[in-house]
Amino acid sequence: MIELNLPSYAPRLRENGGRKEIFDPLREKFVALTPEEWVRQHFVNYLVAHKGYPASLLQNEVSLRSGRATRRCDTVLYAREGLRPRLIAEYKSPAVEISREVFRQIASYNSVLHADFLVVSNGISHFCLQMDYAGGRASCLREIPDYTQLP
Repeated sequence: MIELNLPSYAPRLRENGGRKEIFDPLREKFVALTPEEWVRQHFVNYLVAHKGYPASLLQNEVSLRSGRATRRCDTVLYAREGLRPRLIAEYKSPAVEISREVFRQIASYNSVLHADFLVVSNGISHFCLQMDYAGGRASCLREIPDYTQLP
């Protein structure tokens, strides 16, 4: 598949009726292998295996309602207590440039979830914002924090 700027990972792949699929351990099922899904699975593996994020607190494809619109957030990390969203991630295909529009998209999800951290990745470039709701701003972090570094 596509080489990414993430640690190497050997996901479970299969063909099903001529369609390539990848196993999503969070959803516990095989899903269509798209470039965005390739990024999602590699990034989730990075969070769990290299950054110490508990898989039990992560969820892929989280449905959100904003007014009449129903949207899907790519990945959400929940707090242990109260299951409050701590981090949300939006993934794009490696062919998609990370633009202001991508940040607007994750900001619209965050208007519902109010997470502490926002992550955007196309598998090549990764961005992490820490939200400061009291100050009304977001700070761009140099790297994705380890789970133990989350306040």
